[in-house]
Amino acid sequence: MKTPARFVISAAEPSQFPPPTLPELAVVGRSNVGKSSLINALVGQDGLARTSRTPGRTRLINWFEIAAQPPFFVVDLPGYGYAEVSQAMRESWRPLIETYLANRTSLAGVLLLVDVRRGAQDEELDFVPWLDEREIPVVVALTKADKLAKNKRMVEVQKVRRALDLRRDPFAVSTLSGEGVDPLWRTLVGVVTKRVAPV
Repeated sequence: MKTPARFVISAAEPSQFPPPTLPELAVVGRSNVGKSSLINALVGQDGLARTSRTPGRTRLINWFEIAAQPPFFVVDLPGYGYAEVSQAMRESWRPLIETYLANRTSLAGVLLLVDVRRGAQDEELDFVPWLDEREIPVVVALTKADKLAKNKRMVEVQKVRRALDLRRDPFAVSTLSGEGVDPLWRTLVGVVTKRVAPV
């Protein structure tokens, strides 16, 4: 199902963040987890978020306006943990990401992406409790589900649920087959719906 969506703005520092006029859903994950592809799949619009063969290309925070009911922003945060990006570059992104997540008044929730073949790693094990402390809702999706047989996939789903102490199973999704994309989308819209837009 195609949902009208458009790119709004990129920001390299907090002073460039747009006004918090709509609820925002932040998308977070490792640099090679397939964030852009999943954003495109969720709204049914191939060219919305730019995909790259070189992971780690997203170095800005990018806002996309989604004309759903209710309308909201999807906010694509820089990927983390990619080896070919220097440690200094990764560290320079951290204050930007943490400032956004800790202080953004319009943040409705976070979509955390994990590669189904790699499972939850140190960053995710730290990140989910950090969100919980701040009472920020988190939805976890395991990307590239088509890369594993279904029985192995379900084993990984349970492993990640236990590792991150989640209240519900993470979604197993594939942008190639479309598996899990619609249920994930419905859940995300539900998260946004619960959040009252700031005045």
